[in-house]
Parts: sequence; C-alpha cells; structure tokens
Amino acid sequence: MKDLEDIEQLLINVDMVNGFVKHGAMADEYIMHIVPEHLKLMNDIVKKGEAIAIIKDTHKENCREFDRFPTHCVEGTEESELIEELKKYENDALVYCKNSTSTMYAPRFIDDINKMNNLKEVIIIGCCTDICILNLAIPLQNYFDQEDRNVKVTVLKNAVETYDAPNHNRNEYNEIAFKLMKQAGINLK
Repeated sequence: MKDLEDIEQLLINVDMVNGFVKHGAMADEYIMHIVPEHLKLMNDIVKKGEAIAIIKDTHKENCREFDRFPTHCVEGTEESELIEELKKYENDALVYCKNSTSTMYAPRFIDDINKMNNLKEVIIIGCCTDICILNLAIPLQNYFDQEDRNVKVTVLKNAVETYDAPNHNRNEYNEIAFKLMKQAGINLK
C-alpha cells in the first residue's frame, strides 16, 4: 500500500463483520452474496497499489447505540471480527473500529483522510446500505465539500446490502438509501 500522502483511490469496506453477516442479533446471511464482488474489488485495488480501509463495528458493552439496536458486535467478541473470507486483506489495510453507525467518528479516520492529499476517489462497499453506508457516504461527501476537496465519493450498488426483518424490507430500504445518496451527490454505480 502507498503512503497516505500518495493514495489516489481508497476502497472502504464497511462492516463486513460476523455480527452483521454470519451470526448474532443483527446478522443476515443473505449479505454474503456480495462477498465475491468484494474479493474482486479488493484484489483489483491491491494490484493497482492503492489502499483498502476496513471498517469494523466494535462496541463497548454498554454503548448508547444499544438503546436503539439489539446488542451486537461487542469489542473482543467474534461478532466484531471481519468475516473469514476477507481476512487476508486486513493486515495490509487501514483498519478503523467504530462505536457508532458512522465511520466519520471512528478514531483516526478523518485524520488519515486529511493526510491523503492526492485522493481522487473513495469507493464504498459493505453493509448496511441504509445505515452505515449512508452514514459514511453523505457525511464524507459533505466533508469534502466543506474542505473544497475535489474527491469523488462512489457507492457500488452491487457491493452493498442491507438486512431483511419485520418492518425493514431489504429492497425498500436499499432503494431509499440510494435515492438519498444520489440526491446528496454520491456517485452510484
């Protein structure tokens, strides 16, 4: 991976952790269908010599988010670990653990983004489209606007997914998130 100052393209893989994909109160195994596309994208970015950032939902035991969502991805548990299929990329990636639905507040994330002086594009993949993807894409676009940085924020529709549950229809919430992101100037592919 390049030094932070030299990175032109950053692929951000959001929350592909066991607690959202394999098991636990917030897991939906259907999300696994995007993993082959993730492997392709991550392999391509490594071949280019660009950077991967891995975001891992990692909560303190009594975090405030559990007032709204079931307990999930507690720090030190298997749920907060990256799924096995993607682990081979973790050692050479920028890794950020977050205690909220927004990567923007993860320790070191914005500091590292600010060091990426040559950054041209951020590509976002992962889950969940309507929560953690949306809460990264729009605030990141807003941040680049605030700083007058010409960085394209792209969300790959075939590499993001959300969960299906009572009162949370996967297709409906994906479409709502895509509409909101498009309206905010996010490049959807």
